[in-house]
Amino acid sequence: NLVTARNTHYRSCFAMRRIFSANKLFQSAFPLVARCCFDDVRTCTRERWFNLCGPYLRASPSHRPHSTFYGNDTVFALSSGRGKCGVAVVRVSGPQASEALLKITAGVVPKPRRAVLCRLKDPLKGGTIDHGLVLWFPGPHSFTGEDCVEFQVHGGPSVVTSLLGVLGELPGLRPAEPGDFAKRAFFNGKLDLTEVEGLADLIHAETEAQRKQALRQMEGDLGRLYNKWRADLVRLMAHVEALIDFGEDENIEDGILDEVKLKVQDLHRAVMEHLSDGRRGERLRAGIHVAIIGAPNVGKSSLLNILCQRPAAIVSPHAGTTRDVLESALDICGYPVILSDTAGLRAAEDPVEQEGIRRALIRATTADLKILIGDVSELSWVQDLVNPYHRLSEFAAKLVNLSPSAAKSDEVREALNSFSIDNTIVVLNKVDLLAQLSPVKDDTSLCWVSCLTGQGITQLTKAMRHHLERLCGNPEVGGPSITQARHRTHLSKCADSLNQFLACVEDERSVELAAEELRVAIGHLGRITGKVGIEEILDAIFKDFCIGK
Repeated sequence: NLVTARNTHYRSCFAMRRIFSANKLFQSAFPLVARCCFDDVRTCTRERWFNLCGPYLRASPSHRPHSTFYGNDTVFALSSGRGKCGVAVVRVSGPQASEALLKITAGVVPKPRRAVLCRLKDPLKGGTIDHGLVLWFPGPHSFTGEDCVEFQVHGGPSVVTSLLGVLGELPGLRPAEPGDFAKRAFFNGKLDLTEVEGLADLIHAETEAQRKQALRQMEGDLGRLYNKWRADLVRLMAHVEALIDFGEDENIEDGILDEVKLKVQDLHRAVMEHLSDGRRGERLRAGIHVAIIGAPNVGKSSLLNILCQRPAAIVSPHAGTTRDVLESALDICGYPVILSDTAGLRAAEDPVEQEGIRRALIRATTADLKILIGDVSELSWVQDLVNPYHRLSEFAAKLVNLSPSAAKSDEVREALNSFSIDNTIVVLNKVDLLAQLSPVKDDTSLCWVSCLTGQGITQLTKAMRHHLERLCGNPEVGGPSITQARHRTHLSKCADSLNQFLACVEDERSVELAAEELRVAIGHLGRITGKVGIEEILDAIFKDFCIGK
């Protein structure tokens, strides 16, 4: 019955208390459980129930979550990169790891976490596989929380294949699946889900800013924030449950509901501030979309090639060469950028070019940062230019070559209206043709460049860095950022539940309904870190890992 009770809704603990209070036989037979039932209501949460009933529950193997999936088999995989290399690392984790160590090293057992050089042998055929370093990590003091062994051998494909083949022939061992080691670390309490996601992001990080954000998340900053909020809500939930169960027949402090209301308001405000981050963390994790927009033959493709430092796009004097959106991933000042070259905007009759222009307008509307480029030699009014951002949509219309009728279409109007001083850098190209021009001074939103001579490119890069820092922030400063869409979804639902709780209290509706909203909010926070209801998202998270992690 206790094993069944652990899976029920924790509110049932309070309902069970009333039944147990009238059952003297139960109290005498199970004093420990009875003490849990009558413990202080403000601390008798689901966690308190398990802490007090632990000796009984641990007697059943089913008390340990997911123990039927992990702990019975031992996995192995190449943890370092594939291909020829100086050193390859093969990792083994599970209850048979020690047996594998003894058989392959012929009885050599190194001290825990100490590297030992020894001969690695094939226990079935007796031949030598390689000379390598062996490290022994007895559980639970290992990455996975299980017994682990690492073999560091020469990185030749034949050596690695031979070692993996020998491990596969040992009884109880099987090749690891993608994310198997990280999944075991999660189930054994070494990492929560946010830390697992941070580890995956760290493995895939390509820029310095991505590395810093992923490392901070892997170290637990985000998980600690959500766990603190969840713990606060659990305490507040206990107060509300006390009011429900004992408000009529026991002395409950006056004003307890008002106190809970104030604390929920503070927590709701903190969650909303956390959500109002401009998607900085998600942008940094996935990459900032930057679109180059302008008329044909103003230097869009040339600018893309300069920023990419390679001939990524075809450059031609003929207008309309670029027909589709051409993307290139870049590292600009440590920030990940997905730079897009687009078709030149003009009044076109060719249906293929019209489709390219339509896609260019969509990219202009959705891009995080826009580079609006124009040919300075064709703009006779540019010497009178003072502030192009006074009416940026009109300025953008001058830089693109659209007919009056096309400029009135909804797609064009939406694209032009999307340009603002916060998301646009105006680039005036071909200044090498205007030697007598005294241009307006460069700033973070207006740059004079020459794609032919390279003049002004450094200033453009600095301007891009300014906007990228504003869009993504500094990953090392301030509170941790939301990095996953699922985090934002659960936090939004948590905020909605907190808001519903406040509405229930304000309208003096049922306290039971208000308590239910708190329970839902607690559940959403728990799903982010993996405390509750995480089975359905595990595969989606761990599938992005390589096989040896």
